[in-house]
Amino acid sequence: MQFLPGILLLVCGIFAHAATLTYNFNATWVTTNPDSLHERPVMGINGQWPLPYITATVGDHVVINLSNQLGNATTSLHFHGLYMNGTAEMDGVVGASQCSVPPGASFVYNFTINQPGTYWYHSHDLAQYPDGLRGALIVNDPNSPYKGQYDEERILTLSDWYHDQTPTLLTSFISVTNPTGAEPIPDSNLMNDTQDLTTPVEPGKTYMFRIINMGAFVGQYLWFEGHTMQIVEVDGIYTNQAAAAMIYLTVAQRYSVLITTKNDTSSNFAYVASMDQDLLDTVPATLNPNVTGWLIYDDTAEKPEPAILDNFDPFDDFSLRFSMRLTIPSTLTASFNDITYVRPKVPTLYTALSTGLTANNNSIYGVNTNGFVLKKNDVVEIILNNDDTGKHPFHLHGHNFQAVARSEEDAGFYTGNERMPKVPMRRDTFMVKPKGNIVLRFRADNPDKSPSPSRSLSSKISTFC
Repeated sequence: MQFLPGILLLVCGIFAHAATLTYNFNATWVTTNPDSLHERPVMGINGQWPLPYITATVGDHVVINLSNQLGNATTSLHFHGLYMNGTAEMDGVVGASQCSVPPGASFVYNFTINQPGTYWYHSHDLAQYPDGLRGALIVNDPNSPYKGQYDEERILTLSDWYHDQTPTLLTSFISVTNPTGAEPIPDSNLMNDTQDLTTPVEPGKTYMFRIINMGAFVGQYLWFEGHTMQIVEVDGIYTNQAAAAMIYLTVAQRYSVLITTKNDTSSNFAYVASMDQDLLDTVPATLNPNVTGWLIYDDTAEKPEPAILDNFDPFDDFSLRFSMRLTIPSTLTASFNDITYVRPKVPTLYTALSTGLTANNNSIYGVNTNGFVLKKNDVVEIILNNDDTGKHPFHLHGHNFQAVARSEEDAGFYTGNERMPKVPMRRDTFMVKPKGNIVLRFRADNPDKSPSPSRSLSSKISTFC
């Protein structure tokens, strides 16, 4: 028993600084005009938009008292990337882990965060969050492997932006008048829910930028002129440092990068996020796909226009280090294995917890939940074949994946002939390339439920129980 005091000291050290953080969030409508082109109502918190950040430290207990004061809409909150291991009922996914919070009602989210990294929170009620109900969620790590290697942190969110509200967009999108299933075209691009962002910096310092794509639909290319990014985290997973001149973030992905500033303060430098126009069926002449910010060394110096690029060459995240088949067919009604998700009237988690041994029967969850019942600690392989000509992000709640194979564009269905890496990279959101495939693995170690949506205005969901 000589080792027991050491264990106790370790446990005490982990939780010595744990705190209970309470947030009182009243969801309300706010009128705003983030691109200076169109004033519109958005979903805010406590009369504020952009939304407040949620900031915690590993081990903290978080209590969020959500009051729905929208008046004309139900809502929920999901904490994107948090595993919610042991508290799956706090995941906020309407139809899977909870019912909608109706107008005038409240819901208390109550959970402990045991994972560091860069995350975000948003409504998970229908396609609601593009109307503004989304914000950054940062979990600090006293034991970060990069502790002491940077001076300050900055949060940078990216988002496409629509002038119409989501119900209007969905009505025109899912319509016989849109037989090709063309997604709605964004009206603008935003950084930190604004444009022309300025970031004051000091010479000779290293900053960690936590970058989040909180958009509804399009992926984003991002680069900092005159500076190199050192990738240190993706989706809450620490990586070995990797230098990148440009990165690509599909919707819901996150990166943390270190940027060391120059010793010369005579110039300011642009940084640019550019929409992935390959995802757009048409590019209106009125659309500016870019949004620009500036690293400000000298606030009296000019803010230079960014250089025009001939092509995009982002860092390949598949190179970062440290059996079930799902297919996306090219149809207006998105689906996995020809099954289009229909949200059940009774949330999947409630069904799993109230049906006894019958919970092991896939059929009780409904054909259109596309449910799979897994055994705890099974290693699950997902072969995701994209039969569509567009790029598709793919996210799993409650876990992160290992990516053991990923094809190039137009490679067709997976045939098992790819060479798998010795140390696969991990994250919770991947992008499968047009007419390509990706092979993902995860351990089913978070019982109750794990929905796996392909994120865009046309979500496709399969549920693991």
